Amino acid sequence: MRRGILFGIAAYGFWGLFPLFWPLLEPADAGEILAHRVVWSLLVMGVVVTALRQWRMIISMTGRTWGLVIAASMAISVNWGVYIYAVNSGHVVEAALGYFINPLFSVLLGVVVFHERLRALQWAAVVVGTCAVLVISIAGGRFPWIAVILAGSFGLYGLIKKVVRLPPTASLTAEGMVLLLPALGFLLFLSIHGGSTLTGHGVGHVLLLAASGVITVGPLLAFAAAARALPLSILGLLQYLTPVVQFLIGVVLLHEQMSGARWIGFVLVWAALLLLSVGGIREARRTGRREKSLQPLPS
Repeated sequence: MRRGILFGIAAYGFWGLFPLFWPLLEPADAGEILAHRVVWSLLVMGVVVTALRQWRMIISMTGRTWGLVIAASMAISVNWGVYIYAVNSGHVVEAALGYFINPLFSVLLGVVVFHERLRALQWAAVVVGTCAVLVISIAGGRFPWIAVILAGSFGLYGLIKKVVRLPPTASLTAEGMVLLLPALGFLLFLSIHGGSTLTGHGVGHVLLLAASGVITVGPLLAFAAAARALPLSILGLLQYLTPVVQFLIGVVLLHEQMSGARWIGFVLVWAALLLLSVGGIREARRTGRREKSLQPLPS
């Protein structure tokens, strides 16, 4: 389990440090960075999938699976694009808010799509989280659309991945294949109209753009290793490491403004996540006791 925890910390911690990487790719804007991320991550994933011998899984996918992969690729491209825009435009704290409220959005998706029944603590968490968004919107004078889009797109992405019967590596590769032509087309458009930054900014800029592929794939592989080694209860708690690191970067390193309304909103979000975590731990214990009671007695 110790190894799984280390992989989990590596994955979520690395994702939390993303706000320090994307600004290094300027003067490329969010659209160009997103396109390069798609292309280079697909190249890296191609190597990974070849090493794992998973191409057969992708080639033999059914039409339904391809439809789900296309939907997943649309959701993750929106998430990636908005996140890169948020980081490079000085909205790291709001991006962190998006990943704080993502578990609450996922709970609501479970109710709407899978008709899951929530217990009292879970409903309380959803209500408190909704109040947090309202406080930030009304008292802050602006709806946190970046946070809501990030939470919504990643929640939908997670929902789709839940029903796609593919390993994460094969799934991400297939998603990259779907996005490859649009990404290459956009990069070609930028090049023709003189908007590309790939050339003219030195070898270092090219290497940083190419590194976006490794930056994308590395944490994914660490997460896959952690998911195999850890129970969901521990993995679920580790996921909060990402927005915590992002929040600290935004407030401490980048000195983004935190008004009183924002602080109140974040405190409410953290209270909601505490309720959600306590409810999840109670449910896990309840399920464990139930399974133990159903085990046959030794003969």
